[in-house]
Amino acid sequence: MKRGSRKRQGEVVWLAEARRAGQGRLRRRRGKGPSFAMLVIGGMLIGAGLGWFGPDVARRFSAWDVPGPVVRDTLSARFGLCHSGGGTNCVVDGDTFWFQGERVRVMDIDAPETHPPRCAEEAALGERATLRLQALMNAGPFSLESGDRDMDRYGRALRVVTRDGESIGEMLVAEGLAREWEGARRPWC
Repeated sequence: MKRGSRKRQGEVVWLAEARRAGQGRLRRRRGKGPSFAMLVIGGMLIGAGLGWFGPDVARRFSAWDVPGPVVRDTLSARFGLCHSGGGTNCVVDGDTFWFQGERVRVMDIDAPETHPPRCAEEAALGERATLRLQALMNAGPFSLESGDRDMDRYGRALRVVTRDGESIGEMLVAEGLAREWEGARRPWC
C-alpha cells in the first residue's frame, strides 16, 4: 500500500483515490492569521480575566472550599468595665479596651462617646455599645490584627478584633451600636 493511504474495511481512503483521479494531494488553506478584531476581542477577554483574577483572588475564594491556613484565635481574658480608663482587661467604651496592660482602639469602627457624651441619645447608645463590646470580648478567644497604622494620636494600639475570622467591630456596626470608621469622628447627636 502506498504511503498516505489506508485500508478501511476493504476501502482505500480518499487520499489515494484523489491521487488516482489526478487531483493531487488536498491541502488545507492557510490564512494570514487571526484578524485584528479577533486579537482585540481576545485581549479584552484576557484583560477581563486578569481583572477578576487579580491580586485579591484569595479573598474572592476564601468563602469557597479552598484549602488555606486555619486562623486560630489564641487570645482571651475576662473583661470588666473601666470607664475612667487605666486598667487590665477591661472595656472603656464601645471602641476602646485594655488588654494585658495595653490600651487598644478597635480600628474599623467609631462608637458613641461615653465620657463625656454630647447628648442623651449618644450617652444611651454609648452605654449599650460599651456593654455589648464587653459581652463580645468575653464570648471566647479572639485575635488582634494590625492595620496600616499601629498607634493613634492618643497612644492607643489600633487593632481589628476578630473571632473566627469575623470582625467584632463589624458585628457592632451590624447591630447599630457603631458605624464604620471613615477617618474622622462625627457627632452622634
